[in-house]
Formats: sequence, structure tokens, C-alpha cells
Amino acid sequence: MAATTTFSDAVSSRVRIPQRTLLPGLALCSFAALLLELALTRLFSVVLFYHFAFLAISIALLGLGAGGVFAYLLRGQLAEVETRTLSSRICVLNSVLVLIVLEIVLHIPVSLEVTGRNFLRLTAMYLAAAVPFFLTGLLFSVIFARESGCIPRLYAADLCGGALACLAIVPLLNWLGGPNAILFSGIALAISAIIWSESQSLRRAGVEMLLILATLIAANHSGRLIDVVYAKGMFRDPAWVEFARWNAISRVEVDRQGQAKAVVIDADASTYIMNADVAKWHETEWERDLMSAPPALANVLRPNGRFAIIGPGGGVDVLRAVANGSPNVTGIEINPIIATTIMRERYADYAQHLYQRPEVHIHVSDGRSYLRSTSDRFDVVQMTLVDTWASTAAGAFALSENNLYTVEALREYFEHLNRDGMVAITRWEFRHPREALRVVAVAMDALHRLGVANPARHFVVASQGDLNGGGIPVVVLAKRTPFTATEESAVTDHLARYPQLHALYLPSRPGQNPFSALIASNDPFAFARTYAYNVAPVTDNAPFFFFTLKLPQIIREEGLRKGIDWKVNLGVLVLLLVLATSIGAVVLFLILPLALGGKASWNSPVPLLYFIAIGLGYILVEITFIQRFVLFLGHPTYALTVVIFLLLLSSGIGSLTSRLWLPQPEMCWIPLALVSATLVSYVFFLPARLAGLVGLPFADRLLISALLLVPLGFVMGMPFPTGLRAISSSRVSSSLSADNTVEWAWAMNAAASVLGSVLAMVIAIQFGLSATLACGAMAYASAWLLLPYVHRKTA
Repeated sequence: MAATTTFSDAVSSRVRIPQRTLLPGLALCSFAALLLELALTRLFSVVLFYHFAFLAISIALLGLGAGGVFAYLLRGQLAEVETRTLSSRICVLNSVLVLIVLEIVLHIPVSLEVTGRNFLRLTAMYLAAAVPFFLTGLLFSVIFARESGCIPRLYAADLCGGALACLAIVPLLNWLGGPNAILFSGIALAISAIIWSESQSLRRAGVEMLLILATLIAANHSGRLIDVVYAKGMFRDPAWVEFARWNAISRVEVDRQGQAKAVVIDADASTYIMNADVAKWHETEWERDLMSAPPALANVLRPNGRFAIIGPGGGVDVLRAVANGSPNVTGIEINPIIATTIMRERYADYAQHLYQRPEVHIHVSDGRSYLRSTSDRFDVVQMTLVDTWASTAAGAFALSENNLYTVEALREYFEHLNRDGMVAITRWEFRHPREALRVVAVAMDALHRLGVANPARHFVVASQGDLNGGGIPVVVLAKRTPFTATEESAVTDHLARYPQLHALYLPSRPGQNPFSALIASNDPFAFARTYAYNVAPVTDNAPFFFFTLKLPQIIREEGLRKGIDWKVNLGVLVLLLVLATSIGAVVLFLILPLALGGKASWNSPVPLLYFIAIGLGYILVEITFIQRFVLFLGHPTYALTVVIFLLLLSSGIGSLTSRLWLPQPEMCWIPLALVSATLVSYVFFLPARLAGLVGLPFADRLLISALLLVPLGFVMGMPFPTGLRAISSSRVSSSLSADNTVEWAWAMNAAASVLGSVLAMVIAIQFGLSATLACGAMAYASAWLLLPYVHRKTA
């Protein structure tokens, strides 16, 4: 009989857990799981590359779903264990596993070489990271099945716990750092074990783990005890490191490199701290080195101009501007560790107090947000090799692309210039140009929108070295007014003084290369259609500036492995790998176990499509808003935490009130219709509204985010628990012994979330974020259409 008893039937005689134990214990488990997921994405972006952090999200979703499936398959064995005892054991075990997972992630060297050994190491790392989520999913499934009478409250506690994790992750990363934030999730699990426990031994085990983890966090406050050992496959020698600190944006360290000191961000991107005396600049090695770089052309043409420098880092562009005579230099640096802790405090003496000079004004902010909020006008807006390779928090394409390089961004830069001002953007370039070339394409489109019919005389492009060498810096200078003969002559004189600099495009001498061909075409879209790489202008709707591969390059292996931008190109491969792996894992760990483990009582699989649509719609909406709010809130980490926090919290409240607002499941069409209609309105009206509010104070933007997301999340939290309540009631009344419909619904919802997390970015890359949000609206509309089939089953 045990073999055919349903999961909930097998435990229906269990004593119900008091609400004061059930809800806090479940909320703490949810808090720990999501905190672990978010902290791991931050750690993965340091230890590996940001592409792989995205895979962690899919693995977490899959682990939670697979745990629920295996809870059903092991229902006979689990039925012998009391709920509180099982919950306490799992929480204690998970608190131990958190420490083990942290050590594995820090000590397994994984490079990005495509080898069998690297694949095995990466597989081991991710399987280890998935185990805590698997056990959490198993626990949740057990509790939901045994306490089916209060599903809305359970779902609300689950979502509210996750929402609190989103609220906690930023201060925890700022105060404790990445490894300690992971250990803190173990503390939450230990506390949860204490809450669940009825036996003295389990309570003592929970207290012991709490004390062990708290002691480790206190001992590791300096970050020396538990820190990054291998990063990007290379051993990080602590002897190099003079200073290291984490925050929600990145891990920043100062390395000693010979006589120089370099700021290293997430063990990848680096910028040297300037150590030059401005008063003794002329005829020194500093002057020769800095003035022989392509960005120096902006200083040659505007030596006494007002500069706005986005991403000044260690002060290269700031030093060059001040030394050449600029009376006003505004630096806009997003990371306070670099702008304040390093450059104005700890290493201020070494940097000759560069950031504290009276003509230098440093602002800790996102570049576009600051420009939107200021009325100042500048002679030069400058960006030198600014990207998000090392500062994203949640991985491949979901958060990696930079809104600093879109058509709307360039238009804002032009609008903040004085009449004869210029934009100076430096990017890496290759034998087949694509990054700086795309900057030209974006600037051309922006100038067209500003009324410049033919911008052929509005560009100067120069490189340091020959394009055939590959991996060289190229500066693009662009103006709203044409470059004059005097300006062009000044550029020519400077190039003659430094022979390592080469002109790729001058208005009177355009040359013969892709830059001259693009500018001569006066149609960047037509040029991009026939060019080997995708260099078409990008917009805020699809801000994937660094994604320059076309389908032939993706198919051919050399397209992914050649050039200094191979790390970006690898993101394409990772995205495809995640999609293939997710499909295989969903079949292997979700669908196949349920198919072999028992026969569902559905006469037709159509009702399951309702739960697939709900899961797909939620994840599509969530990821779209995360990407959309990157620009609005100023950084990927803020977008991730704010969006998920608001959606989970409001969805939890919606779930809690769903039984009151929707006493009959057939009334669920109301929230489904509201969600669909709201998302459609957001598709048409949200992008322009958000773009116009970027310059508001951060607190105001948080309030606007809440006004936009909380009502939507509230109604998004109702359809899933209402559907689950409907089929749970149906199952209890049907007395069909082989019925596993709730488990199937849970698994299909999890499978849709796993696949949808990848599908969202595929749609965004191909069609844009508005199309992705529209697909989310279609998913909820589909659930509305499928609702009668769920009711038919219930009846």
C-alpha cells in the first residue's frame, strides 16, 4: 500500500506544526537559499567569469525543483520521519554543506580553456553548489504536501523570506564580503534548525553550527582567513595583495606590480594608480607614456577644457586632463571603494592626492545617472575602456551589457557638451574591427537623431599600433559640429610627435578601412548587414554592445576563441550551454523521475500547461525588469536586489491574501487579466518613462520602482497558489491512490522557470527587452486561457 500512497496521504495523520514554528522556519530556509544563490553569483563572477554566474541561477532553480520531485519519489521513506525532525536535520546538514561548498568554490581552479579537465572541474563545482538547493527543494515539497491546508501562508512565507534575502545581500556584501555572506546563509540555516527542532540533540547541533559559523565570520573579518585562492584558473598569490575589500558591486584589491600599484577588480579588470607630480609633469616618463596613448587626443584638442570622465579608476584620464591645463575635471566613478577608500583615503599619498585637488571633483554614481542629474556642460565627455566585464553580479547577458554605449547614451553625452565639445570613447580593437567600429555606428545614429544629416566631418579615429596586431586601444572622437582644419592639423602634429599613434580616420584623409567605409556609407544599419560582425547601433531596449558575433561566428569555433574579446564571446557559448544543459536536466531530474515514479491522474496533460505558463511568465517578467532597471537604478547589483525583493515581497503578500480575494479558484482569471494588461501597458509606456527619470535622487528612484513593481507583484503572487490549492483540494477529494498531480504541477513550474531564465535572454538579444516583456504578458494570457481546464479537473 505504501508504494501507491500519495505523498500527502502518507503524512495526513501527522500532527500539524504550530504556525509560530512553521512560518518562521520556512521563511528562514527561503532566506538562506536565496542569500546563498545571490552571494554565489557574486563569488562566481570573481572566481570564474560573470558568464558562469548566470548558470548558478539556473542551477538553483533546478535544484529546488528536483528536490521537490525526489521528495515525492522518496515519499515512503520520508513518511517515517516527523516533519520537524526532518526539517531540523536538513537545515543542520545544509549549514555544514554551505561551508563545504564555499571551500570547493574557492579551491578548484577553473580556467576558460575548452578542455575535458576544465569541464570536469566546473561540473564538480556546480554539482556541489546545487546540493544545498536540492535539499531545500526537498524540504519545501515535504512541508507544502504535509501542510496543504495553509498553502497561501506557506507560499507567502517562502516569498517573504526570499525578499528579505534580497534586502540583506547588499549590506552583507558591503559589511562582511562575499565569502562571509555565504557563511551568513549557513547561520540562517542553523537558526532555522533550532526553530524546527524538538529534540535536544538537534537543537544542540544547530547551536554548535551557529557558533562555528559566527566564529569563522568574526575571524575572517579582515578577509585573510577565507578568501579567493584561484581566480580565472590562476593562483592568486596573497604576497602581491596589499589591500582587498568586497562590496555589492565588486571585489577590489590593490596589487603590487613592481614599482607600480594596480587596482584589480574581480581579479580581472585593472587600472594603475597614478603616482605622478602634476607640477613636474613635463618631459617626464609619465608625460611620454600618457600622451602617447590614443585618449590623449582629447587633451590635445581641448587642453583647457572642462572634462567629464566616466569611470576614472586609478586616475589616468584625470591626471592627463589636469596636467594639460584643465581647470575643471569631473570624475564619475560607480565604485566607492575605488573613488573613496583607495584614491582619497588609503592610497591618497601614493596618488599625490590627485582626487583631492581643487580642480578635480569626484562623484560616486553611475555615469548616465549623474549626467541626467546635472545642468553642467562640458568640453569633453570621456570614457576609456569602461565596461562591466568585472562588475556584474548575475551573469551572461542578463546583467553584463553596458548601458553606457547605447544610442540614447551617446545622445545624452552630446546634449551635455558645450557647442564645440566632443565625446572621446576608447575601446579595444582587432584585425577585424568591431568594438570601436560599433562606437562609430552608435555615434552616427545619435548624430542623425540630433539632426546631423551627414556626419562625415564629425569624426576622428586613431589607434595605438597597427590594426593587424589585434587587441589595441582605439579612440573615437565625435562632435556635433564638424572638425575644423585647425583641429585636424593639431591631431596630425601630435601623431607625428608620437609615431606609435596611427590615424584611422580624418575628415580630409579618410583612408581605406572599415571605419572610413562605415562613415562614408552614412547608414550604419546597412553597413552592419554586409559586414562580417554585428556592429549595428544598439539601444537601451537591447543594450548588448559587446555582442558582435553573427551566426557564422557562433557556429565556427574560431569565432569564439579569437581576439581579446574572447571572454565576451564565450558568453554566447555559455548561454547555449546553459540552454542545452537546462533542457537535459529538466528531463533527467524533473520529468523522467515523475514519469517513472507514478501515474498522474490527469486525463489530459493540458492542465499542466497552466503551471508552465505561470512559471515561464514570472521568470520572463523578472529578468526583463532586472535588465531594464540596470540603467534606472545605476548598477546591475542594485537592479537585481531591488527588483527581486519588491517582486517576491509583493508576491508573498498576494499569495497570503489570495484565499481571501479568490475564495473560488475560477476567480483566478481576475489577477491573470490584470497582470497581462499591466505588462502590455508597460511594454509601450515604461521604457520612455524610466529613461526620463534616471536623473532623480536614488531614494526617489527606489520609490518609483516600488510603485511600478509592488502592485504588479501582488497580483502575480496569486495564480500559482490558487492553482495549487485547486488541484490539492481535488486530490484530497478524489482518493485516487496514484495521484501525483501536485508534484507534477510543482515540477512543471520549476522546469518553466529554469528554461525561461535562459529563454528570456535569447529573446532579449534577438528582439529586445520590450519583446521579452511582451512574451511574459503572452504567458500570463495563455494561463488565463488554460484556467478552465484546471477547473474542469477540479470539478
